[in-house]
Amino acid sequence: MLEQLRRTIRRIPKGKVSTYGDIARAAGHEGAARQVVWALHKAGADLPWHRVLGAGGRILLRGEHALEQRLRLQSEGVAFEGERVRMSAHQFRFKASSARPIGSARSPRGGPAKKSPTPDR
Repeated sequence: MLEQLRRTIRRIPKGKVSTYGDIARAAGHEGAARQVVWALHKAGADLPWHRVLGAGGRILLRGEHALEQRLRLQSEGVAFEGERVRMSAHQFRFKASSARPIGSARSPRGGPAKKSPTPDR
């Protein structure tokens, strides 16, 4: 899972940003925003960590790390409105992916598989 999240983060191009939640969703792990934090925390220097923001374009880091993130983003041409990134201009939109959590069943038509009723005992 962490490697899937890291691959997704690497897809964010220079001058664009994404949120923890959007990255989790694009990697096929809806609701796994906290795991995105772990993927960033345990990663090497080659991961563009500074392009990952909280909901609404907020930098969630504190102190000098927040300042470094802001400076890195500004050096890539990312514009801010106060404390938030102007998401309308800089949010990276992941293309629809067939990625889904392991164990997620799909019907032959591509939709969620219908569960067969189980008799009550």
